[in-house]
Amino acid sequence: MDFNTGTTTFMILSTSLVMLMTPGLAFFYGGLAGKRNILGIMMQTFASLGITTVLWIAFGYSLCFSGGEGGIIGNFDWAFLNGVPFSDAYSGADGQYPTFIFIAYQMMFAIITPALITGAFVNRVTFKAYLLFLIVWQVFVYYPFVHMVWGGGLLAKWGVVDFAGGLVVHATAGLAALASVFYVGKRVDRKSPPNSVPLVAIGTGLLWFGWYGFNAGSELKVDDITTLAFLNTDVAASFAAVTWLLIEWAHVGKPKFVGLLTGSVAGLATITPAAGFVPLWAAIIIGISASTVAYLAVQLKNKLGWDDALDVWGVHGMGGITGMILLGVFASASINGQSGLIEGNASFFMKETVSVLGAAAYAFIFTYLMLALINKITPVKVSKTEEEEGIDIAIHGEKAYDEGAL
Repeated sequence: MDFNTGTTTFMILSTSLVMLMTPGLAFFYGGLAGKRNILGIMMQTFASLGITTVLWIAFGYSLCFSGGEGGIIGNFDWAFLNGVPFSDAYSGADGQYPTFIFIAYQMMFAIITPALITGAFVNRVTFKAYLLFLIVWQVFVYYPFVHMVWGGGLLAKWGVVDFAGGLVVHATAGLAALASVFYVGKRVDRKSPPNSVPLVAIGTGLLWFGWYGFNAGSELKVDDITTLAFLNTDVAASFAAVTWLLIEWAHVGKPKFVGLLTGSVAGLATITPAAGFVPLWAAIIIGISASTVAYLAVQLKNKLGWDDALDVWGVHGMGGITGMILLGVFASASINGQSGLIEGNASFFMKETVSVLGAAAYAFIFTYLMLALINKITPVKVSKTEEEEGIDIAIHGEKAYDEGAL
């Protein structure tokens, strides 16, 4: 079969960019972690590259994208990609490229989503428990919401849209992170500073770069919406970075580099659901709103004493929720056929709001109960001795740096 060479190449590149986000996340989290827990948090992230791939090929793709029209989950018809020839054309893009590229592209989303959660419980969760967490959470949280939103399931039939994962990725992961924090409790040493801000900067750069594939690639073809999503992504991230910098500067009296980097990630997370549905001016508002909401969420977390170590709930959870709600406000029919609240469509606004809040609540409740169940199989939380020693040595028997390097 003849495929469109340009679109096929674009999707291969977009898939590669999203894959790069997972190592980028590992660097981002690894830099923010204390020096005794760098490898532990990075290994949790990298582990998803292997384990999630196995799950996705075995049955994940099938559960997300086969059968179950209008339902909650698909079926096993395409388990191990049975009945999906490598030369098969992906129907969702008018047959411009092979289905295998779409399978790989969606797999990269599945890889990074549970890895986002790990930043919340850095240095407190055993590796065995995390592996069980990684598997069970995908099957019962991620796969159903992919199917319901992107696989022709319940929420899609209801009229809910999510361009690249505000609900499916960030809201669910962010609230799962908060549930994890509540379950495992506080760190023994909460004053552990980032071990390497330059490493955080490298991770942010890779995430920002990869996010172009995450958002622009979610158009699943090359057209004017692709370029709009690309520019909206950069604009929202940039305005969010500056907003966080200015807010924190005014609040603490110093311009913080980590704050600038964190703000950019908040902007990226928040524009994700709306990137291909809103005009450029709305991306500016979304970017400013992203850092404002996330910064306030982090301050609230600190005031309440929630030990979300790397602010996954504030940045990703609240980012995804805010992005979905603002998509309901700013969506324009002239862009991608969907009107929002400012164009008089209050019904769409309500659907976006209710769906993301419902998804967040489900992810929170399920995650907490799942951790309680896992704890009956293997301890979820590391011992006090292991936590004080650091999970790099206590669990993995490795060090990130030679003695004296830090």
